[in-house]
Amino acid sequence: MQPEFPRPLGRVLVTGGCGFIGSALVHRLLANAATSDRSVLNYDALTYAGLPESVEDLATDPRHAFVQGDVADAGALTNAIQQLRPDTLFHLAAESHVDRSIAAPQTFVRTNVQGTAAVLATWRDYVGSLPSEAAANALMVHVSTDEVYGPVAAPHASLEGDPYAPSSPYSATKAAADHLVRAYRTTYGTPVVIAHSTNNYGPRQCPEKLIPLVIERGLAEQPLPLYGDGQQVRDWLHVDDHCDALVAIAERGATGESYHIGASERRTNAEVVGLLCDLIDEATPTADGRPRRELIVRVEDRPGHDRRYALNADKLRGSLGWRPRVAFEEGLASTVAWRLENDAWVAAALDRLANCR
Repeated sequence: MQPEFPRPLGRVLVTGGCGFIGSALVHRLLANAATSDRSVLNYDALTYAGLPESVEDLATDPRHAFVQGDVADAGALTNAIQQLRPDTLFHLAAESHVDRSIAAPQTFVRTNVQGTAAVLATWRDYVGSLPSEAAANALMVHVSTDEVYGPVAAPHASLEGDPYAPSSPYSATKAAADHLVRAYRTTYGTPVVIAHSTNNYGPRQCPEKLIPLVIERGLAEQPLPLYGDGQQVRDWLHVDDHCDALVAIAERGATGESYHIGASERRTNAEVVGLLCDLIDEATPTADGRPRRELIVRVEDRPGHDRRYALNADKLRGSLGWRPRVAFEEGLASTVAWRLENDAWVAAALDRLANCR
């Protein structure tokens, strides 16, 4: 049978739903009264980047349930799937910090490769047990990254189907996960879609990532590290725009396809750090009135640091009508404002990082 469009997102399982993008997606799925018949099961191991505080406002929402579990634990995944009987699975659970992957690559292999293999196996078995109509509407959305393509020279932007050339242990494990997803589709007919995203930013991001790290250090008037010459180019996508795209893909995307999600907000790291300095200065000047740009310090570049990433998102925009809504300067300013209003969340995130090294 063919799926019906838009697909029903009535019962949704989200792996990594207490992480940065995962928690934003859980909030997006439960954002309004029109989703009163929707239920979301949030499956997260609560490692250094997964915080229950990111979804604590949903604690009394009967539509949201939480299960603490390891994404590589097929038995626990099977239990969670049988508990919810989902029509949609968003797989976001992953190790994603490149610096951590350089220091501990085996952790990334376990979570990103073995974890995805466990998700695929349990999803395949579950869908195979469904009646034909329910199976036709079932879909797993696997969330990947632009980094699997490796560095992309200007003015080129990677297209769906371009060769992979990962540079870091992180991107190599995400590439391996993508290959597993495609293999399950080809071999077993498993209903899957792959979504490749550019760099995300916004509220509730792990404080060791570039933008929240600069905000924290800037507020504390500490040195702001910038790798190498700072001319590495990234496309910055607000997390809410990413989640809108994931929902559009789940509802209307073609099974077996890949979709690129990008905002075409390509900036050098030096530009981003400088703009953040100006926004923090505007919100809360330094004690001596000096601009925070003077705190920027060049540090030795990361090993294997890719120079430029860029995705062509025309397929997503053309076939599903998705467009980013948040302009970069606007989104960055709102991210700084959110940080200034959320000391408790940041304290909890920093405490978790300190205790999970």
